[in-house]
Amino acid sequence: MNIHEYQAKGVLREFGVPVSRGVAIFDASEAEGAARELGGPVWVVKSQIHAGGRGKGSFQGAAPGAKGGVRVSKSAEEVVQNAREMLGQTLVTVQTGPAGKQVNRLYIEEGAQIAAEFYLSMLVDRATGGVAFVVSTEGGMDIEAVAHDSPEKIHTIPVDPATGIQPHHGRAVARALGLSGAQAKQAEALSANLYRAFVEKDMSLLEINPLVLTATGELKCLDAKIAFDGNALYRHPDIVGLRDETEEDAKEIEASKHDLAYIALDGTIGCMVNGAGLAMATLDIIKLYGEEPANFLDVGGGASEEKVTAAFQIITADPNVKGILVNIFGGIMKCDVIARGVIAAVKTVGLSVPLVVRLEGTNVEEGKAIIRGSGLNVIPADDLDDAAQKIVAAVKGA
Repeated sequence: MNIHEYQAKGVLREFGVPVSRGVAIFDASEAEGAARELGGPVWVVKSQIHAGGRGKGSFQGAAPGAKGGVRVSKSAEEVVQNAREMLGQTLVTVQTGPAGKQVNRLYIEEGAQIAAEFYLSMLVDRATGGVAFVVSTEGGMDIEAVAHDSPEKIHTIPVDPATGIQPHHGRAVARALGLSGAQAKQAEALSANLYRAFVEKDMSLLEINPLVLTATGELKCLDAKIAFDGNALYRHPDIVGLRDETEEDAKEIEASKHDLAYIALDGTIGCMVNGAGLAMATLDIIKLYGEEPANFLDVGGGASEEKVTAAFQIITADPNVKGILVNIFGGIMKCDVIARGVIAAVKTVGLSVPLVVRLEGTNVEEGKAIIRGSGLNVIPADDLDDAAQKIVAAVKGA
């Protein structure tokens, strides 16, 4: 689960992490009050969407060269004007795609005199089985570009989960950023507080870009992006309360209510599969034969008929879907359960696109018999390769 920048800074503030003062607003009428509260003389008006590249983004319909989604303002009047121009508009960035995201919230933050910019993030490092810091002196830039062009400028500092954060980790972060003296001590304290926040709140990603050194010699988190482990949210009702469903795909929200692993994609073939590995293989083979998958959907190993029905309804709710491929390898999941779920869903929502069903494994003959006896216009398939070719042919033919 992702949260907005201002929410992320609120979480970090609880752990003693230095962040700038700011006020979140939802209506332009609140902008002047927020500016007066912060006091100036410089403010930064930031669009709050779940996507990076806001500063370099552009609003749909804006003239070429117009201001982006992060704007420096040097008067309260300018804050208000920027708020009016940004709220309710669609911001397009490198991460939103051409459709963009509507800006429904702004964060008005006090300005900072920046002496240096750094990059710092924390993530779960699968190579070491623990949390790792990733730091670079190239702050404020696209870290992927830095990794490609100057990989030697990125430093990874793993933390052994058996010991947790230790002073030497903070000193390593300071060395990687070229800090010494009082700034090195700040980096050590910052690293410890960030690690504590990461672990206690079950984060999967914490990114600060940029981490800045101010003109007065203080380290401060000027931006913050946090993603949380969805499987651990039951332990954090306070974090769940920060969820902004307007930033999420409606189909993904509905899928989460049924404990379905669903991710919306941009293609035309809807997929219902059991098992993440088989689902990825299904997506790959659809692309191999010249079409694009409309979703990743794993119904899991022990799905009920009701869960399968919900999954099918979510797939058919996507107007881009021109065909559906059901690919089930029954182990714990039984093929007859899938068959009954598909039939129930079709009877509920109807079927206006081609449907290919490949069943194999536990109770496969019972499942195939249920499909054959349903009277539905279903295209059977013998294996995954056969299924992929048939659904691609059916979609292209349609």
